[in-house]
Amino acid sequence: MKAAVEHVQQQYAFSQRRACGLLMVAVSSCRYQARRSDEELRERLVELAREKPRFGYRRLHVLLRRSGEAVNHKRVHRVYREAGLALRRKKRKHCVRQSAPLRQYTAANQEWALDFAHDAVAAGRAIRVLSVVDAFTRECLALEVDTSFASRRVTRVLDEIIEHRGEPRSIRCDNGPELTSRHFLAWCIEKKIELVHIQPGKPTQNAHVESFHGRLREEPADQLVSKPV
Repeated sequence: MKAAVEHVQQQYAFSQRRACGLLMVAVSSCRYQARRSDEELRERLVELAREKPRFGYRRLHVLLRRSGEAVNHKRVHRVYREAGLALRRKKRKHCVRQSAPLRQYTAANQEWALDFAHDAVAAGRAIRVLSVVDAFTRECLALEVDTSFASRRVTRVLDEIIEHRGEPRSIRCDNGPELTSRHFLAWCIEKKIELVHIQPGKPTQNAHVESFHGRLREEPADQLVSKPV
C-alpha cells in the first residue's frame, strides 16, 4: 500500500496526505517505520523450516514461542511468505473414466452390476450392504451386510456366486477403493472378466443396481434376494 501511495504522489504531484486520502489509507500506516529488522526472524524461520520441512507458519510460530521469542503470528506469516517457505499444496487427482452407457443384454451372466448401499442400525452404527445384480434377469445374486468390506471379501462373495452360477462376461461397478484395488483388478484379469467402471458422479450408468437399492429400502430384504426387480 505504501508503494501505491508513492506512485500516486509521483504521477500526480500530490502530497502524501492527499494521496492517502484518495486511496483511503491512514497516514499513520503509510508513515510507519518498522522498529525491528526482520532479518533475525527470517534466519530463525529458515533454520526451523529446515529442521521441520512439513511445518507451516502456525506450527513454526508455536516453536518460536516455546523458545521464548515474543513475536506476533501475523509478522511470522508475513516473513514466512517473503522467505518463500510456504508449503505447496498438492492438487487432488480426479478419477477420469470414459462414458460407460448401459448395454443391451440377451442372456443371464452377460453382466453383473455391483455396488454398496449405506445404512445404520438402531444403535447408530453404520453398515454397508454389498449387492450383486444380474443385469439381464434383474436377480439379486448376493446381499452381504457388514460394517466394512475389503476387496478380498468382495471377491470371496463373487467366487461363491460363480461356483453355482458360472462366471459373468463383465462386472459393472463404481470407483470405490474396494473395486479399484490391485487385488480386485488382478482377480478380474485372472477370471478373464471385463471390468466396467462407471464415470464418477454418474450413478445412472449403473442403473440396475441403483434401482435395486431403491427397492431394498422399501421392501424386506428376504423378498428381494434371487427375485427379479
